[in-house]
Amino acid sequence: VQLQASGGGLVQAGGSLRLSCVASGRTFSSYDMGWFRQAPGKEREFVAAISWSGGSTYYADSVKGRFTISRANAKNKVYLQMNSLKPEDTAVYYCAAKGLKVYGSSWYSNLNEYNYWGQGTLVTVSS
Repeated sequence: VQLQASGGGLVQAGGSLRLSCVASGRTFSSYDMGWFRQAPGKEREFVAAISWSGGSTYYADSVKGRFTISRANAKNKVYLQMNSLKPEDTAVYYCAAKGLKVYGSSWYSNLNEYNYWGQGTLVTVSS
């Protein structure tokens, strides 16, 4: 599956953005999906994930209550609604897909669990 993220941009602190990730292929609904981010000079980190059915969602503590992940399987899309943005949210955001139906502890936050990655979209939050 190929993934393409979009929706990044420049926003002031306290503002909102919605990221989208569109997937190619007819099996999108079978993939668990995740959003990760990487700030300059830092490692890539988990942001949010959603199960293949949309029935389960997971969030990093740093974004809980501010970000919402959702998906539209009929459109082959996953979204990340980001509210109350902070300068520390500045990063390149990546969407990722996990195809293997084997789940270890905290699988959703493990980069190695995801088979496919999009190219990333830059989010810059100014203070």
